[in-house]
Amino acid sequence: MLGVAPGADVDEVTAAFRRLAKQWHPDTVGDRAAADRMALINAAYAALRVPGPPPSDERGRPGGATAPAAGEGLAPAVRRALGHELRRALEPGEAVRLVVPAATWASPQTILAVTDRRLLWLLDDAPVHRVRELRFGELRQAAVRRPRPWRRRAQVVLEDRRGRRTSFGELAPETAAAIVRRADLGARPTHDRPAV
Repeated sequence: MLGVAPGADVDEVTAAFRRLAKQWHPDTVGDRAAADRMALINAAYAALRVPGPPPSDERGRPGGATAPAAGEGLAPAVRRALGHELRRALEPGEAVRLVVPAATWASPQTILAVTDRRLLWLLDDAPVHRVRELRFGELRQAAVRRPRPWRRRAQVVLEDRRGRRTSFGELAPETAAAIVRRADLGARPTHDRPAV
């Protein structure tokens, strides 16, 4: 997404992000495609900035089993951004669309993953029940709470069919809008979805 080689250093990644942000920022271009592209650029930049060693390709499966592991086929940066716990929570064939750092009321350090089926998040500083989920089919409403004038971060507010609210803060406005669009598209019945 950023056009840098695997193993690029922080300076190269930052330079590529800034160059692409100037090119694709919705304030400059002004269309929905630019907003979607900017959300992906923000997510890629956030994924490459996640500290930690690259994920191992060793499966350590007993008896030479060849069953696909959770998160099989993901790009290395996405695997690293998800971490072990979120990768284990993925279902077979589940496609990851976006991985971003966020904040919730329960954890100011949350990793949010948007897949083709649901939202998964890891409460990074919680000792138990760290991975949570919200399936798109359970959503009643998804909205972006725009940043206040003194802040540059937006918030995504979701309400499920039981009336429970979940919110994710500390998001770039374009990323928050992309999450809500993905949640709205995933929550619609298949016959209501627009043709792509």
